[in-house]
Amino acid sequence: MKKLLTILFAVALGLNLSAQDECLNPDVNCDGYVNVNDLLGLLGYFGDEDLDGDGIWDSQDDCVDDGCGVCDGPGPQVLAVDTITFTTDSTFVEAIEEWYVFEIPDTTFTFVCSNPGCTDPTAENFDFYASEDDGSCIFGGPEQCGGLWSVAYEGYTYDLVAIGDQCWFAENLRTEVYANGDSLIADLTYSEYQTTVEGAMYIFGDYSGDWEWGCQHFSPDGDACDTTWALEEYGYLYNQYAVLDGRGLCLSGWHVPTDGEWMTLEMELGMAESEADNNGWRGTDQGMQMKSTFGWRENANGSNSSGFSGLAGGSGYENNAGTYGSWWTSTTSGGAKYRALSYSFSTVRRFNSAMYAGKSVRCVRD
Repeated sequence: MKKLLTILFAVALGLNLSAQDECLNPDVNCDGYVNVNDLLGLLGYFGDEDLDGDGIWDSQDDCVDDGCGVCDGPGPQVLAVDTITFTTDSTFVEAIEEWYVFEIPDTTFTFVCSNPGCTDPTAENFDFYASEDDGSCIFGGPEQCGGLWSVAYEGYTYDLVAIGDQCWFAENLRTEVYANGDSLIADLTYSEYQTTVEGAMYIFGDYSGDWEWGCQHFSPDGDACDTTWALEEYGYLYNQYAVLDGRGLCLSGWHVPTDGEWMTLEMELGMAESEADNNGWRGTDQGMQMKSTFGWRENANGSNSSGFSGLAGGSGYENNAGTYGSWWTSTTSGGAKYRALSYSFSTVRRFNSAMYAGKSVRCVRD
C-alpha cells in the first residue's frame, strides 16, 4: 500500500488540476494535511469517490449515505425556495409620456432532504413546497377560537364564531359517537325514546312510525320530513342523557355549554343580567341576533348579527321544524335547562325540559 500511495502522489504531482490552484499537491483537498482523504480525493479523478466522507471508497462501501441518512438513497429530493429576488426596471411609455417602473421577481430553488413549514392549504402561510408540518400555520381566525375559523370532528368540519370572550360552534352538532368513539343509541321508536335513560339521538322526521301526529313541519326551504335533508340542515337531535354522559359529545377541548355560559352569550348580545336569570322569553332582540337569515316560518328570519346561525330545527316534537329551534345546556339543577328561539319571538327562551326530549347541541371552547 505504501508503494501505491507513493506512485499515486507522484502522479498527482504531475497533474495540472485546476481545482488545486490555491494549494500544493499532494494535499488534494487543501486542508493543510496529507492523509487518506487526499488519496480518496485523488482517486475521484480516476472514477471513484467518497461522497459521504466516511473514508471508504464508494465502490467498496456497503452504505453510501445519500446526505439524507439513507444508504444508497437518491439524496435530497424535496424542492424548497432558496431566495426570492426582485429586479427593478423602468420603461418610458410614450403614449402617456411617463416612466413606468416595474419589478421582475426571480425565485431560486434548491433540493433538500426535508422542508418544514405549514402544510395546511387553508392557512394564510401555506407553503406549497413544505414536506412536513412544523406547527407554524397561521389561520387568522379569532383569538377566542385559537386562530381558527373552523374545526373538524368525526368527519365533519364545523364553522366557528367568537361571541365576546367565548368561541362557539356556528352549526348544530351531528356526531353519531361520543368523544371516545362509542356509538350513541339511534333508531328508537317514540315510546322507546321516551323511556330510555341512555344517550340517544335522532333526525327530525325519523321516529319509527308511532308518533301520533306523524311528521309535520313548516320549514320554508326544504322537506324536513326527508331525513337526508333534515340531517344536512339541522344535524341530530339528542336527549339530555347524551349531553350528561361522561364520555362527552364534543371533541377534546370543547364541551356542551352550561346554563351560565348561555347567559354569558345572551348578556354579550345586550340582555340585562336581571332578565338573563329569569325563565321564559327574556331580553329584547337577542333572539333576532341569534336566528339565521333563512329557514324560519312566515319569513320570520333573524339578522344573525351575532354569527350564531340558529336554525329552526325542531324541539322534541315532529311538528315544529321551521317554527322553533332549541338547544340543550349541560345544567340540570332545578330541571334540564335549555334555550329556544321561535319564529314568533325576537327574544330567547330559558326553561326546563323533560330529559328524553330531542334538542340540538352546540359546543363551546374550554
